[in-house]
Amino acid sequence: MGTRRLTCGQPITLTPFGQVKPKREDLTRTAAAPRCDDGRVTDAPQIIDNPAKSRFELTVEGKLAELVYHQRGNRLALIHTEVPSELGGRGLGGALVMAALEQAEREGLTVVPLCPFARTWLERHPGAAAKVTIDWDAK
Repeated sequence: MGTRRLTCGQPITLTPFGQVKPKREDLTRTAAAPRCDDGRVTDAPQIIDNPAKSRFELTVEGKLAELVYHQRGNRLALIHTEVPSELGGRGLGGALVMAALEQAEREGLTVVPLCPFARTWLERHPGAAAKVTIDWDAK
């Protein structure tokens, strides 16, 4: 069975509590939230692990955001996060840290947050940090 995304201008109904609700025949059967498909929305950029350069990379609007790391044995040291100022405030640095956490979780690595941004991000997101072992004391 295929899925359908809601598009702009499709009929909707209002519930008694003011929630917008699509007509039954327009509902998708996937867990994805309905989105406006007006041709202007693009897929989110992919974060790439570039082991040759020891960094996670994310290119947005032709500009590179990166999280440089060093992996030795079962330890993944997060060294430096760099996001171009034009791309600031979009959560890209946090997305790069999440990519590192996901890799650490998959590979059973201990994360060493040497990068001040990554360390602060992990402190502010304890739920994400709890998924992996973190060496907070490493210098």
